[in-house]
Amino acid sequence: MPSHRYRAVHERVELPLTERDWPRRRLERAPLWVPVDLRDGNQALVEPMDTPRKRRMFDLMTAMGYKEIEVGYPSASQTDFDFVRHLAASGDLPEDLTVSVFTPARADLIERTFASIEGLPRALVHLYTATAPTWRDVVLGQDRAEVHRMIREAAELVARLGEGRPVRFEFSPEVFNLTEPDFVLEVCNGLSELWDACPDRPVVHNLPATVEIASPNVYADQIEYMDRHLERRDGVILSVHPHNDRGTGVACAELAVLAGAQRVEGCLFGNGERTGNVDLVTLALNLHAQGVDPMIDFSDVDEIRRTVEHCNRLPVHPRHPYAGELVYTAFSGTHQDAIKKGFAHHAERAAELGVPEGEAPWAVPYLPIDPADVGRDYEAVIRVNSQSGKGGVAYLLHAHHGLDLPRGLQIDFSREVQRLTDGTGAEATPDDLWSLFHATYLSPAADGPWTLADWRTAEPFPGEHEFHCVLRAEDGAEHKLTGTGNGPLSAFADALGTAGVTVDVLDYAEHAVRSGPDSPAVAYARCEVDGAVRWGAGRDTSLLTASVHAVLAAVNRAR
Repeated sequence: MPSHRYRAVHERVELPLTERDWPRRRLERAPLWVPVDLRDGNQALVEPMDTPRKRRMFDLMTAMGYKEIEVGYPSASQTDFDFVRHLAASGDLPEDLTVSVFTPARADLIERTFASIEGLPRALVHLYTATAPTWRDVVLGQDRAEVHRMIREAAELVARLGEGRPVRFEFSPEVFNLTEPDFVLEVCNGLSELWDACPDRPVVHNLPATVEIASPNVYADQIEYMDRHLERRDGVILSVHPHNDRGTGVACAELAVLAGAQRVEGCLFGNGERTGNVDLVTLALNLHAQGVDPMIDFSDVDEIRRTVEHCNRLPVHPRHPYAGELVYTAFSGTHQDAIKKGFAHHAERAAELGVPEGEAPWAVPYLPIDPADVGRDYEAVIRVNSQSGKGGVAYLLHAHHGLDLPRGLQIDFSREVQRLTDGTGAEATPDDLWSLFHATYLSPAADGPWTLADWRTAEPFPGEHEFHCVLRAEDGAEHKLTGTGNGPLSAFADALGTAGVTVDVLDYAEHAVRSGPDSPAVAYARCEVDGAVRWGAGRDTSLLTASVHAVLAAVNRAR
């Protein structure tokens, strides 16, 4: 790789911070969130949103609880201008919502932007200019003084046009992370004074990592330096706008908040130019997973994802954190076993505390949050393929069909499932598992070499049981058998012995599938039959019938 062509960040930008506080801080509350899907995200789409799609996305964001939304770049396209006018004319905006619009530092475009927001009850005009040396030299063809003058003149126009109107101001030195710190401070402090930044009408200084060029700790150092040195600090909202070129946009945002940022701009699921803007869904739910209220409603993350996919015409990856189709799904056997035990432990803990499971402290292996928090059920948590083990198989049979397999039967059945999935190469659904279990352990009682044409039990004396039956062979011959034992199953085994079938019941388990007088019972029997050990199962409204069928199924499987 021709790595020698590139320079390290320390050779490209000055990093004056030498003593830092951010590594000792903790994230204890949510920042101000500003989704920019309708502007920055929209500019990154192959097919930009029309007004209906923009409105659908806007309505989603307001329903989720966002208080400030960047809705467009009204001087860049008629569609964006018309959408801002649509919002201004709608009369149905939430009372606490601020609409943000984006404009470059050019007089005609600023005037067009102010025309678009006429009539909005609250607006924020977001002024931007690239300030980094490469952009000044290559794109603008201006030196520092010329760029500063251009920004100042544009900001003065913004101040005049906003006078007496319900408008606040924001400035972004684009490519902040590659701009000289002293230049950014000079520009931002000048605008704070010009716009009279104060707590009652704060100015937003937004510091974008427009193109990620360093590890997140470098961005945090840059933000902390600005946090310490910005003037009128109580009248300034320090904002960040990370991109994801290095794949560390989320980390950059989190460390920037530790370093003093109070506001984060980003997109739902991280859509944006190149590798995207920072992902507001992941950021917010990372806080949720640490016990911090993100102040945004993600209780139906699937509907959020569907809406964003519709509006962007882009799919959300199935492994996307918190929201992807497969993020709460385990195929691995060891993972499934741990999750199954975790669910059981969680239910026990909730019962001990006397609270609903949805209120109990969460500590389930491999699941950082309860899927129910974001509107997911547990059906997709465990799915079975060739990588799966006994725990996942047992969980699905229990969750979908009420079976509570003994550990030995879990191991035995997982081998059958492994043969199935290895052979097909496909996932085994809960219905597939039930069909396989039924064919392997239940059906042999009715379809095997021996069937019971008739049978009954008796207990002539306490602790002494008799089993009388008619056993029909494959060739149709019927054998009347009688056996005795200390229980019905031992008496049945004794009766089979009179037909030359040696049976020893090694393990036995039973349970009801659900409560109620007519609910079926299930019995499981592990038997040694003429030296071969096999499991069988029975299912019937009568527990005795289910247990007899379980033993007969084991016998027929062995023979």
